[in-house]
Amino acid sequence: MARVLSTKEFDTWERLLTKDYQEQIKGFIKELKLNPNTGKPLGYPFFREKKMGKYRLYFLVYEDVDTVLLVTISDKKAQQDTIDNIKSQLDYYKELIRKNL
Repeated sequence: MARVLSTKEFDTWERLLTKDYQEQIKGFIKELKLNPNTGKPLGYPFFREKKMGKYRLYFLVYEDVDTVLLVTISDKKAQQDTIDNIKSQLDYYKELIRKNL
């Protein structure tokens, strides 16, 4: 079973969402623990997104340490900027995971 961690940015976004979305995210986290490679790949097999209504959840899968990092949430309008930003910070996220092992 994979370990699921989240960034502060993800946690901040999640708190701003309605209870319905928060419940959907809890269910998605349970799904990720069993199948970390769910969702749509975004340029790399380890960088993925999950559509949830009008929002997109972005996450990184680190199979070598059996961990998923929930990075952030955005709406459709900010989708490409969010993807580009995450891609530019892949080393930072990998270091964050390494520090949490």
